[in-house]
Amino acid sequence: MSSSIKSTALEPTKAELETLSTPQALWRLAPVFGLPIFTVVLVILFSVILPDTFPTLLNMRSILNDKSIIAILSLAAMIPMMAGRIDLTVGYGIVLWHVLAIALQTKMGISWPMACVIVILLGCVLGLINGFLVELAQIDSFIATLGTGTILYALAQWYTEGRQIIGVLPKGFTELYSSMPLGIPISAFYVAVIAVALWAVAEYLPIGRYLYAIGANQRAALLNGIPTRRYVIGSFVASGVLGAIAGILLAARLRIGQASVGLEFLLPALVGAFLGSTTIKPGRVNVWGTLFGVAILAIGISGIQQMGGDFYVEPLFNGITLLIAIGLAGYAQRRRGRVTHTRVQQPNSPSPPAA
Repeated sequence: MSSSIKSTALEPTKAELETLSTPQALWRLAPVFGLPIFTVVLVILFSVILPDTFPTLLNMRSILNDKSIIAILSLAAMIPMMAGRIDLTVGYGIVLWHVLAIALQTKMGISWPMACVIVILLGCVLGLINGFLVELAQIDSFIATLGTGTILYALAQWYTEGRQIIGVLPKGFTELYSSMPLGIPISAFYVAVIAVALWAVAEYLPIGRYLYAIGANQRAALLNGIPTRRYVIGSFVASGVLGAIAGILLAARLRIGQASVGLEFLLPALVGAFLGSTTIKPGRVNVWGTLFGVAILAIGISGIQQMGGDFYVEPLFNGITLLIAIGLAGYAQRRRGRVTHTRVQQPNSPSPPAA
């Protein structure tokens, strides 16, 4: 049984904060708001170093445009992580989805709304396959999604034969990515809507609590009457749907289909989700933490590139950040275990002596 990410939280309770002095309370809150604070520090730092290029509306639009697809993929990867699973097809699937979204219109003459529906339905099917492999075939989620993702990548290579898929795309399709309502890239609105919806589900609906319970201890969740298989499979389906949406947006952005594009989104998407588990609710993945994780990547890479960083800076930055994120997530989980053990050993009322 896979347990890639444990869904245990480390944020201090209100009662705990009331017993601490102000410096102690700030120290306890540091892991909760550390990443947002670091984001602000990065913005200020690059704004001081690059006053003519970084703190500009043009740069803000560029960051929002460039990282919106990664943000959607990070949110997609976050959903199975809530249940203690990992989905690598968020990076592999986007390769096939953006090729298919263009090919359905340019090669098969299908209208762009119907092409989008077909791609989203196929993303749903991919999620079902991943869920069945993990829950019914009992294959580790990392291995299962690596296998299905590699198959998707091979299918994209086979269909394109290493060539680009080019054709005239309808204006309505390209405007899915290029339009800018209120002077803000429309892709940023997509991210905002998806994030708010996932936040509401995770924090206020039973399905969110069930997924976190499964991620913390699937056996205990099953004994408490939660149909764990159904919710784990559903998490992969939701991840597949969001991955397909990201593929459609990538197609509207590139306007050509090529199998060599897409895999570079896998690492930053996972980095964003892992970083998200170290802030806001340390020790478990969460929506706003994930978005701050993506923001760290976007701001850091943008600033370094404007300072003259070479082409290899982005993958290097992503790799180092992933290692740091995994280390911090592991530390948060271990600390959560120590805090829980301490609370169990020190109950509110003394226990009677053992006979």
